[in-house]
Amino acid sequence: MEKTLVLIKPDGVQRGLIGEVMRRFERKGLKVTGMKMMHLDDVILKEHYSHLADKPFYAGIERFMMRNPVIAVCLEGVDVVETVRKIAGITKAREAELGSIRGDFAMSVACNVLHASDSIENAEKEIKRFFRKDEIFEYDKTEYSHVYGEDER
Repeated sequence: MEKTLVLIKPDGVQRGLIGEVMRRFERKGLKVTGMKMMHLDDVILKEHYSHLADKPFYAGIERFMMRNPVIAVCLEGVDVVETVRKIAGITKAREAELGSIRGDFAMSVACNVLHASDSIENAEKEIKRFFRKDEIFEYDKTEYSHVYGEDER
C-alpha cells in the first residue's frame, strides 16, 4: 500500500479544522499511520519548499508556516497520493471543487488548509522529512475488508 504526507497548515489549525480534515480522510477508508503536532523551523521549510526558496514570495510562505504549529499526518491506502489530492482539491482554493477540503474551507493559495504530497516519490521523501521511523506505525486495519475488494488488499 502507498503512503502519503498531509500537513494541516497553520490556518487549518487556527480555524479548528483538524477534526474535519481527518474525518474526511478516515471516512474515505484511509489508514492513519502517523500523526503529530509540530512547529516548523526554517531548516525543514527550506528543504520542503526548496523548489520555491529562490522566489520573492518565499519569505512570506516561511513566515506563514512558522507562525503556528502544523499537524503532520501519514496516511496509507491504495492509490493514496492521488486519492488524498482529490479530497484536498486544487491548490488555488477559491477555484477548488465544492466538496473538496479546499473547495469547502478555503479561498487562498497560501491559506488553503493543507499540503498533500503530489507524487509517490515526493511522499516518500516528505514522510522521512517530517517523521522518524519509529513515529510511523504498521497495524492491521480490520475495516479494510469493507473498504477494498479482496484483490485490492
